Amino acid sequence: MYPINDRQYLKICAEIAKILSISLSSAKKKVEIKIAQKGSKTLEEKRQVAQDLLKICEKDEGQKISSSKILDKLMETIDDEDNFMTED
Repeated sequence: MYPINDRQYLKICAEIAKILSISLSSAKKKVEIKIAQKGSKTLEEKRQVAQDLLKICEKDEGQKISSSKILDKLMETIDDEDNFMTED
């Protein structure tokens, strides 16, 4: 599949990337997979698939903790173990 260089399409993919905390190319790949599954041919159909995926991401974002908050939680230390390091 050749890359889509439509400005509106790329903007939607950028929003998906922001919500999922992934790169733009990864977000575009996710959308392209959905486009291939649905068999969309026209640019308008491809934009609609991207818009539908964005709506799903926005709905899911409100229901769970973002990946950055999960990482912050994982990086916290226990009170007595601030300087403790485990060797492999």
